[in-house]
Amino acid sequence: MDILNASILIVDDQETNVQLLEQFLNEAGFTRVSSTMKPQEVGVLHRKHPFDLILLDLQMPDMDGFQVMSELQCNDTDGYLPVIVLTAQPNHKLRALQAGAKDFISKPFDLVEVKTRIHNMLEVRLLYKKLENYNRELEQTVLERTAELRESEARFRSLTELASDWYWEQDELGHFSKVSGPVLEMLGVQNTALSKDATPEQTATWNEKEREQLRSTIEARQPFIDFVFSRNNADGTVQQFRVSGEPMFNQNARFVGYRGIGVECTPAKKLTAN
Repeated sequence: MDILNASILIVDDQETNVQLLEQFLNEAGFTRVSSTMKPQEVGVLHRKHPFDLILLDLQMPDMDGFQVMSELQCNDTDGYLPVIVLTAQPNHKLRALQAGAKDFISKPFDLVEVKTRIHNMLEVRLLYKKLENYNRELEQTVLERTAELRESEARFRSLTELASDWYWEQDELGHFSKVSGPVLEMLGVQNTALSKDATPEQTATWNEKEREQLRSTIEARQPFIDFVFSRNNADGTVQQFRVSGEPMFNQNARFVGYRGIGVECTPAKKLTAN
């Protein structure tokens, strides 16, 4: 918004004051200046066409400037009340600022003061609008990126499910936080079998040497590809599994866990006695 293209509303019950301000603003180069001598109209006008600046007289019959500001705040949409009050009463200035006015201009008018205060107010208003637009665009960007990430994650999960029997994640303490895939249930694989907290009963059928090797790799924060480990089943069969995983780090480069995929790589086969 160019300052000279700002929309300005003059509100005063004295026609001479309205004419003086209109003439001054037009001569200063402002192109969108309007006025009203009816304070009851201000709320409606501002809702239809939000003004960048309202020059508001405080002392008016029927409805004074304080009542106008109260109405404007009730209908406020962006949290910013762009009002400079016009007053000949010094004791009204503090009350006006407490009521939401951003500045004041004393009567009778000093045109240098009027120009300076209006210019400063509109500069602040311009910056406020830029910040508001930036926040709106940033929020939209975040929503779009979030949607893209969710879609990407869904595609990733779909691909891992097609390429593997299960997908797994561990937190930084080595606890399984996610394990997906029906093969886990079909094979009777427990989430805790590869965890640091696994009990002897839970690991009795797994190859302990392979399990320790895999766990050491994870504790060293190293990626691994197609690591093969096996387990002995109660019926005498042996199953082999191939897993791949990589460490996960947050935006501050802090380790937050592991994620990976697994697949049964050979059919179950029965152990043979030597």
